[in-house]
Amino acid sequence: QVRLVESGGGSVQPGGSLKLSCTTSGFTFSAYAITWHRQAPGKQREPIAVISRTGSTTNYADSVKGRFTISRDNTKNTAYLQMNNLTPDDTAVYYCGGPDASRGQGTQVTVSS
Repeated sequence: QVRLVESGGGSVQPGGSLKLSCTTSGFTFSAYAITWHRQAPGKQREPIAVISRTGSTTNYADSVKGRFTISRDNTKNTAYLQMNNLTPDDTAVYYCGGPDASRGQGTQVTVSS
């Protein structure tokens, strides 16, 4: 079955960086766009970045544009989210999304001094 597993979250200070990974199985990874979402406490889940099947096209929410970079390695069935210049507003659970609204269990990112 479709499986997505996020990893790489943690606690960092403002201005720090983290790189999240989304390891997948159970579907043809290269056939699907991949989306990263996040959900902050008390807020709705929001999409923040999407990458096309080949990786040639990416789009970002305004809140992360210029700071986050989405990428993928179709040979490893894995997507990534490089997050730089983190702020406390980036504190959330981060999820990757695949086919048919599938998503993983999420990984917690906490930005605090």
